[in-house]
Amino acid sequence: MYISFKPVNVRFDSDSFHVDLSDGRVIDVPLTRFPRLLRATAEQREQVQISNCGLHWEALDEDISIAGLIAGKGDQTATSKTFAASA
Repeated sequence: MYISFKPVNVRFDSDSFHVDLSDGRVIDVPLTRFPRLLRATAEQREQVQISNCGLHWEALDEDISIAGLIAGKGDQTATSKTFAASA
């Protein structure tokens, strides 16, 4: 998906993060939608790398696309567990 705007800044408060876009819009996202960010320390959250398409936190193994945020998507990590069958 091609987008004509880019993230330019990320800010955090106690329960949300806010992504400033190059077209002047701000995306406000509850931290509860991204469990890794919710559990992270303030210092870990601040280590975000901003690219043209999204946000990346190396130490948290978290990647968030701007297109996904605009579409209202939260954490897309598969949480299902696989259990070995007992013999």
